[in-house]
Amino acid sequence: MDMKPNDLLVLLTVSRSAKFTTAAQTLGLNHTTISRRIAALEKSLGGRVLSRASGGWELTELGHEAVRVAEQVENAVSSLGGSGRGPDAITGVVRMTATDGFSAYVAAPAVAKLRRRHPGLSVEIVTVTRQALQQRSGLDIEVVVGEPQVHRAEAFKLGDYELGMYASRDYLIENGTPATEDELTEHRLVYFVDSMLQVDDLDAPRRLVPTMKDGLSSTNVFVHVEATRASAGIGFLPCFMADLHDDLVRLFPETLSERLPYWMVLRPDSMRRPAVAAVVQALQDQTVAHEKALLGQRGNQSTTPAAKSGSA
Repeated sequence: MDMKPNDLLVLLTVSRSAKFTTAAQTLGLNHTTISRRIAALEKSLGGRVLSRASGGWELTELGHEAVRVAEQVENAVSSLGGSGRGPDAITGVVRMTATDGFSAYVAAPAVAKLRRRHPGLSVEIVTVTRQALQQRSGLDIEVVVGEPQVHRAEAFKLGDYELGMYASRDYLIENGTPATEDELTEHRLVYFVDSMLQVDDLDAPRRLVPTMKDGLSSTNVFVHVEATRASAGIGFLPCFMADLHDDLVRLFPETLSERLPYWMVLRPDSMRRPAVAAVVQALQDQTVAHEKALLGQRGNQSTTPAAKSGSA
């Protein structure tokens, strides 16, 4: 078997991005060289190590075995250094998907802190609100709303967040403040596009106030917040986003609310990568810090006369 360690490392890099072009950029090679190295490795191993998938390239069973060996080679090389310290293992590209709000308020600051310590790390965040994928080729981390039902993946709960009904002060002055929940039917809802909503757990407003008609709908939660602030209707908004705006008033907080969980989904082999493990830990730490900050904020609000309530 004429197998070259460098070819194994090329496969390892491809496995982390699922794309030859990205691996080529990481290694400073061109696409043709990556393809040739993979072909040479497959010839020496006597079988395919990669197969085509919708998101790029996916490891075969032989590929998984080869990657495990490649990781050992990488660790051995990393342990060699002039001062006894190897290069930073937390490097390369980590790809993740998450909802808009989580991406902005949890993932972004978590990655920013992590990159200050590990400048060789690059994190790509795709914002999307959907169920966890069953095939996640080229994707290291998914953050979804609600407990996922997945196969060949690891899933664990990150934390919770709350949603509630909000209206702008100007909207309530112009249209009146609903005195009862039944009066909400006289107002229009600002929320997700019902026909495009892929997460059953997010159907709360249409379950809580089923006769409330849509006013402005969007697939982006930032649009929900800004449309509600612009008096497009009454929005069902994440409290951690809406409570940042003094011009928004929460309506019926005791009864019209929904608490939902964030879950993280990982490929079984993802955590073997130091970079992925570091991002996962950073997201966990930032989630905890974010929840503590929200609790402190609510405590301060509840002790002041200006605390928000269901009145303008």
